[in-house]
Amino acid sequence: MSDSVCPSEYANAIEFLMGRLNFERVPPKKYRKREYKLERMRYLLDRLGNPQQRLRIVHIAGTKGKGSTTATLAAISTATGMRVGAFMSPHLDRVEQRIAINGEPCSPADLVQLVARIRPVAEAMDCQVSASANESRGPTYFELNTALALLHFADQHVDLAILEVGMGGRLDSTNVCLPICSAITSISYDHMKQLGNTLEEIAAEKAGIIKQGIPVVSGVTASGARRVIAEVAANRHANLVQVGEDFKWHYYPPAKSGGEEQAATFDFEPSAGQPLRGARLSLLGRHQAANAAVALAIVGELEKQGFAFDEEAIRRGLADVRCPARIELVHRRPNIVVDAAHNVASVEALLTVLDECVSGRPRILVFASTRGKDVAGMLQRLVPEFDRIILTRYQNNPRAIPTDQLAAIVEGVSGATVGKVPAICHDPVAAWQAVRQVITPDALVCITGSFFIAAEMRDIVVADVGNSQPVISVSGG
Repeated sequence: MSDSVCPSEYANAIEFLMGRLNFERVPPKKYRKREYKLERMRYLLDRLGNPQQRLRIVHIAGTKGKGSTTATLAAISTATGMRVGAFMSPHLDRVEQRIAINGEPCSPADLVQLVARIRPVAEAMDCQVSASANESRGPTYFELNTALALLHFADQHVDLAILEVGMGGRLDSTNVCLPICSAITSISYDHMKQLGNTLEEIAAEKAGIIKQGIPVVSGVTASGARRVIAEVAANRHANLVQVGEDFKWHYYPPAKSGGEEQAATFDFEPSAGQPLRGARLSLLGRHQAANAAVALAIVGELEKQGFAFDEEAIRRGLADVRCPARIELVHRRPNIVVDAAHNVASVEALLTVLDECVSGRPRILVFASTRGKDVAGMLQRLVPEFDRIILTRYQNNPRAIPTDQLAAIVEGVSGATVGKVPAICHDPVAAWQAVRQVITPDALVCITGSFFIAAEMRDIVVADVGNSQPVISVSGG
């Protein structure tokens, strides 16, 4: 298909998708409410010819790391010469970024044609809902995006489709698939209103992706969560491959440098098979080594099912993978990092990476976040680590927390606000202007708190200073 598309047709397709209930913008109060119904997703796919049945699928869940693991596995598989589809969420700039083949997002023209196929089915389901007391609503935004991805991958005859779970697992729309391998990257506290208040409850929801007799890889380290996953896997006769038992990894961070980029490396040691040593990692951080290890454990399971991977391709994939807004160093001198951390565990991983890999003083934090997140927990860890604090609010989602509420939380951070009165900027443009007033070539700027602020600020920064090039003119202060 051609990449060219009529702008009005594209706008209509996007308007149709955005008009659906979108839990990324307006989350439900409880995960178990009727809005989440796999029966609705199964019916939608059945009307579309069940494209998922024509795909060999890897299904990846986890509190954090599932997106990076999806991207890493896709990069490795692409490097082997396979045609690989990857479904990831949320997107940074365009909805097509959720649906990629060999790293290239679905074209606008393809999206328009896919929406044209799915729209009459969705609208017919809407009509059925309006006439029935047994249904709460028609297909949601995420359900339609999942269906679009499955249709696109089936149409394009991908060799492997990798699906990242949106939230949870058990009732996520991606869980209608029958994968050839499943994976759970990690368990920590997030989406607690929907998934539960303990790691064991959250693990039970994530373990809902484990299928009867299908192997599952686990990077989970918390003992209670590991026990839950092991019990579900045993009950479903699914071979469980666990970090610490069936594979191990070791991480070697790069030397801090404001000049030439230094590469992190890691070793992967499976209990059976050949180890991989000194592999270069393009993604920064110890947690990314953990994600890469899960991806390589999945590779091992795929090899048992006839997929062929060679060491050169594996090394190339690990070195080439890119994850925008996942502790992404978008600029050097000054060092500017954009990260989508939105829970305490992700913030702790971010701070570890900054300490290990990225130099700079003063340290400047730009922060915005989302209702329903543990914002106090995130700021409790972030504020003491930065010299200047800039609070802002992203513009493209109504769930953004107002800046005055963020300021009140910062004021309550124990002993951390002495001499650190936060600057209040009511939109990302103003926040970047505030950064430009105080930045120096030796500074470190970190933009974090939400995928939404990461996306909006990344566009602003790259448009202003480019990618990985020195800032031409900065003012001291």
